[in-house]
Amino acid sequence: MNKILIIDGQGGLLGKQLVETIRKLIPEAEITAVGTNPTATTNMLKAGAANGATGENAVKVCARSADIIVGPIGIAIADSLLGEITPDMAVAIGQSTAKKVLIPINKCNNIIAGTGDKSTSELITDAIDKISRSEERRVG
Repeated sequence: MNKILIIDGQGGLLGKQLVETIRKLIPEAEITAVGTNPTATTNMLKAGAANGATGENAVKVCARSADIIVGPIGIAIADSLLGEITPDMAVAIGQSTAKKVLIPINKCNNIIAGTGDKSTSELITDAIDKISRSEERRVG
């Protein structure tokens, strides 16, 4: 069973969608939700995350034991999400040995070339596909 860490900020709506979809498609996954603020954490917990925490230290601690880290690409860029991602959070995510599935959301002055104009739903579907393939490789 993979430990999947979902990190999100602001309203946590992307994280909420990720939790719901992963819970449905990979029910055996152990999902931990870390929000950069209480609203994000609450929304991900309501969506079905098994564990939840908030803030910089939670990101640092949970990133150490995760198998997969999922979230918008901004979680790996200091000062992203309107400043909610601290430099220490970005470093903890970047240095984690977990596989990172970063969703290319073009917001907060982070523009990712080559991503096209996919909807959030299409980006989530692609992310879940990559997580599922990672699960298969780990089991097989």
